[in-house]
Amino acid sequence: MSWILLIIAGLFEVGFATCLGKAKETSGTTSLYWYGGFLVCLTISMFLLVKATKELPIGTAYAVWTGIGAVGSVLVGIFVFKEPATFWRVFFISTLILSIVGLKIVSK
Repeated sequence: MSWILLIIAGLFEVGFATCLGKAKETSGTTSLYWYGGFLVCLTISMFLLVKATKELPIGTAYAVWTGIGAVGSVLVGIFVFKEPATFWRVFFISTLILSIVGLKIVSK
């Protein structure tokens, strides 16, 4: 169950990064809504991370959480914000994914 909570926490990390990107693109009340979404996603993400670390080692949990956030944020950047998907970017994101999977495999 802790791994599921950790994955969900990582997805909410992607959510708060996405909200920041959208807030940057907007202004006025719309921007405030995106900042509100950022705060909600941040709170949920941190809460779930804390819950997951009650069972998982903090180093592993934090690395997986930030890895999910990093990979997800880059993918959102590519698909939503039209950032470039260069060979090296995709290569290093792939190595990060393999590292996250590796941490899951070697963790108890």
